[in-house]
Amino acid sequence: MMPFEFDCVGEKLQALPAGALHWPARRLLAVADLHLEKGSSYAVNARKLLPRHDTRQTLAMLTALIDVLLPETVVCLGDSFHDRTASERLSEIDRRMLDGLTKRAHFVWIAGNHDPAPPPAGWGDVAEEINDGPLIFRHEAQFGPVRGEVSGHFHPVAALTVRGRGMRRRCFLTDGHRLILPAFGTYAGGLNALDPAIAQLFPDDYDALVVGRDTVRRLSWRQLRPDAQFWTDDGWSRRRMD
Repeated sequence: MMPFEFDCVGEKLQALPAGALHWPARRLLAVADLHLEKGSSYAVNARKLLPRHDTRQTLAMLTALIDVLLPETVVCLGDSFHDRTASERLSEIDRRMLDGLTKRAHFVWIAGNHDPAPPPAGWGDVAEEINDGPLIFRHEAQFGPVRGEVSGHFHPVAALTVRGRGMRRRCFLTDGHRLILPAFGTYAGGLNALDPAIAQLFPDDYDALVVGRDTVRRLSWRQLRPDAQFWTDDGWSRRRMD
């Protein structure tokens, strides 16, 4: 794991290849959009046959980070559970994993649009947003000038052309004043970093910290590409967030 160090409002932060944010000075780990139990939600509500292992894979990745970084605080930036009843669908193994993690660090669960209900009692604190010195953590970025905002919600991905081949990779987005984290969840999907919903939040230049297998690479938004278009019954469309 090779963290990428960068500056946001004077704070030294680390973007991790796993798609999480580390703030060493505060011993804080932040993750966005876990969407736990999305697989079971699709199976029950959308009748889509997705494997139901997404929660365990996501929790395993989070466990690995906590094992290495030993954070005092873990901030989950909303949409941690895919719907209001997701925590009730957790398997006994996954419930024990999550219960164990919340005993190793202080968890703060930011409310998101998918999970406005709090997690089960004993798993940490719930908040709309939290302020920690120069940084403010919330689920969705607020339109307009901000300093030190850290959020999720958009599941940003960078579309690139490498050696003539197109690819999409999760990414962090930052202009030095605000930061948007990629989705951490296994089934979370993604929205192109050039999409107007995201681009309007960055009126000037911004960079993508693109997540690779073992490293994070910083690219200007000018080096990114729109998603490839494809034909549907309603005309041309683009790949968007699930």
